[in-house]
Amino acid sequence: MNTRNALLILFIFVFNTLTFAQKSDTLQAPVTLSNDTLFFINNGFEGVSINERARLINSRLEKLLTEPNFTIDSLKQIDREGISRIYYADKPVLMVTDKDAIKAGVQRHELATQYFEAIKSAFIDLNTGKSFGNLFTQVLEVLGVICIVGFLIILINRLFRFLQIRLLKYVEWKLNEFQRRKKIEVSYTKRILPLISGLVKVIKLSLVILIIYLTLPVLFSIFPWTQPIADKLLTYVLNPLKNILLAALHYIPNLLTIIVIYLVTRYIIQLFHFLAEEVANGTIKVSKFYPDWAMPTFNIIRFLLYAFMFVVIFPYLPGSDSKIFQGVTVFIGVLFSLGSSSAIANIVSGVVLTYMRPFKLGDRVKIGDNIGDVIEKNLLVTRIRTIKNEDITIPNSTILSNPSTNYSSSSKSLGLILHTTITLTYDTPWKQINELMIRAALNTQGVLQQPAPFVLQTALNDFYVSYEINAYTELPQQMAGIYSELHKNLQDMFNEAGLEIMSPHVFAVRDGNTIQIPDSYKPKDYQKTGFKIEGNVGEK
Repeated sequence: MNTRNALLILFIFVFNTLTFAQKSDTLQAPVTLSNDTLFFINNGFEGVSINERARLINSRLEKLLTEPNFTIDSLKQIDREGISRIYYADKPVLMVTDKDAIKAGVQRHELATQYFEAIKSAFIDLNTGKSFGNLFTQVLEVLGVICIVGFLIILINRLFRFLQIRLLKYVEWKLNEFQRRKKIEVSYTKRILPLISGLVKVIKLSLVILIIYLTLPVLFSIFPWTQPIADKLLTYVLNPLKNILLAALHYIPNLLTIIVIYLVTRYIIQLFHFLAEEVANGTIKVSKFYPDWAMPTFNIIRFLLYAFMFVVIFPYLPGSDSKIFQGVTVFIGVLFSLGSSSAIANIVSGVVLTYMRPFKLGDRVKIGDNIGDVIEKNLLVTRIRTIKNEDITIPNSTILSNPSTNYSSSSKSLGLILHTTITLTYDTPWKQINELMIRAALNTQGVLQQPAPFVLQTALNDFYVSYEINAYTELPQQMAGIYSELHKNLQDMFNEAGLEIMSPHVFAVRDGNTIQIPDSYKPKDYQKTGFKIEGNVGEK
């Protein structure tokens, strides 16, 4: 090969190399949508070739065509950090760099805007061509959803009507059975059945409203232009549910702490309850501690333990550190302190009365002007039942500030002394009166033979003497009946003895008065006395 041929070959090689380099610098790849070229990519990106980059963009655009609820408004352009990006919603479509702009010979923002407008116009053209078909399909979907929801509402109405009829029949049968078993004459059917019927209707209405509300997002999501409304409606429901669920999950450790504190307190209270029952039954004896103090003391300890438990649990309650919760707590405390001063006084008095032991359940007592049997004692009030079956409620503070009489406390050990007074004139022998009064007391049912009754002369008045009969009994609950029979026996004894139970203050014409006892007790030869007037007839 001569020098001329070698130079020719070298020239051809250089020419081909330069030509290939020039072709490589001007290589472009088209970006298409439905076989329609939108623009050309003339630069690679981070090791990705021009053709591969164009293929990725085309793939993303084709996927957007399959979006069920595609909207043009979701396409957006963002310029940031030396790169312009085009997004559909939160999905990237393509990026434009400064190198792309240099190759195109324009500014990066301008090139990105050209790409964005081309893509947007292409989608508008495609959606315009199929908008009528989409709208028809969307209307059919709306009608289908409405039909399904309507069917569900009809089904719910029939189901609740069936359940309501069955429930009302069952409740009515249960109420009638309960009234028949308990022999209750008042009918609760007309009061409770309407309440249950109304409750069922409220549940049904709430369920229908919930279904309709959940249907609205489905209907709005069918049309692209109402998709934001659907998202908001779902947000109104899902966000509170999500917040509640997250709050519940975060609250689990505090809840476990509260459960542990409650269980420990409960078992401690059960231990104290067991000890109190044993002391009350006499199984366990504590020096100078009466058995009837056991349960009241347990109630006080239980209250203090629950109060302490609440103080410990309070910081773990949801919202306890919020200003609203603290404000409501303070408000309730102020109301309690201002409005319960009398209640607090009664509670304190109830505690004091418990340990004073002035009476116990079943005792016959006199509180103020009220006499009756104690039927209830609590920290606020004491209730007594009189012999007329009148239930009287007396505040504990009233009992503590006034004297009270217990007729039952010493009746079994010493005997309750019943006493009544009669008055007779000085001309009646006191020994005879004592004998008659003691005999009348011994003939009275409920009066003890031993200790024996005794008589006290309580007063020597101007015109008569007061005699008081005292008799022992173990039956304070029968005081009224015993007194009544004692009075009857006193009348009979004195009438049989021919003695008057009366005390005249003046004896001006005593000889002209008859003896004041029933005729059946008077002697058979008794003659009624008359007035005797002495004087001479005819004297002036």
